[in-house]
Amino acid sequence: MVGKRGKVTGGIGPGLVGEVMIEVRGGVEAFLAYSALPGEEHAVGELVVIVEYLPPRTVYVAPAFG
Repeated sequence: MVGKRGKVTGGIGPGLVGEVMIEVRGGVEAFLAYSALPGEEHAVGELVVIVEYLPPRTVYVAPAFG
């Protein structure tokens, strides 16, 4: 899971749990998402990379490009 890319479908920000769609098990599934860096925001549609995975459905993300 760590290192995969996903697309933000629910905004992620300080105090906000967002949602990211990630390709897994031959399909695309939704995961609860937090920013890996405190205070960082991720808008809907942004591409992110998974930097930490907490089973069963929580991920921490960072920007995929820069």
